[in-house]
Amino acid sequence: MSLGQHLIELRKRLFISALAIVLASVAGWILAEFVLDFLREPVTQIAQARSRTAELNYANITSGFDLRLQIAITVGIIISSPVWLFQVWAFIVPALVRREKVYALGFIGTAIPLFLLGCAAGCFVLPHIVEVMTSFVSQEDSSIIEAKQYYDFVLKLVLAVGIAFVLPVFLVLLNFVGVITAKTILKSWRIAILLIALFTAIATPAADVFSMFLLAIPMVVLYFLAAGIAWLHDRRAMKRVAALDAELAAR
Repeated sequence: MSLGQHLIELRKRLFISALAIVLASVAGWILAEFVLDFLREPVTQIAQARSRTAELNYANITSGFDLRLQIAITVGIIISSPVWLFQVWAFIVPALVRREKVYALGFIGTAIPLFLLGCAAGCFVLPHIVEVMTSFVSQEDSSIIEAKQYYDFVLKLVLAVGIAFVLPVFLVLLNFVGVITAKTILKSWRIAILLIALFTAIATPAADVFSMFLLAIPMVVLYFLAAGIAWLHDRRAMKRVAALDAELAAR
């Protein structure tokens, strides 16, 4: 394909992806109220448990609309992810050989469930984080939380954990294409655990050590699982090389 044909193909893929996101965002607008109820629940529980005011606050007259629109777009991107991921895949596939296509397809098929699992883990620890951080407010005072900032905090937490859960898949992919070995991955386990600890410490508030460990443990497990898969792949690759060498020697 010429450069012009590639650009036309790219425009087509981008248009389909954008259309899917827009249509899914309409569904996201409908679901926005349910998402807001979910986000509001930790704050409501705090108010009930401590018998004091704790509520989301909208700073100006357009804040409610802006927040709902932001939620709609976020939900739309998540719902339409199979469509735009497939469009990215369809645009890249012609440039890949058969083995690379299999690796890329395996990456997408593994990365999406792990990303969703990471997002679920972020949502799981969210109520505990909100409880810990609001516990520093005196019993005589009220917790008036700005809705937009609260949503940004939740979104960054959930997305950060979701992306972190996908990183071990990159290690496996790099091993399959011959960039790194399982020995290298296992040799770097101390550095990996240190980086995971730093990441979870940044992603969660400093006072919430419990949530930090809740996120760090599955990430460490995924790291060693990736190392195990890489070790099995290296072992099979060594056996194929040995068999090929034996066959060549026999000739």
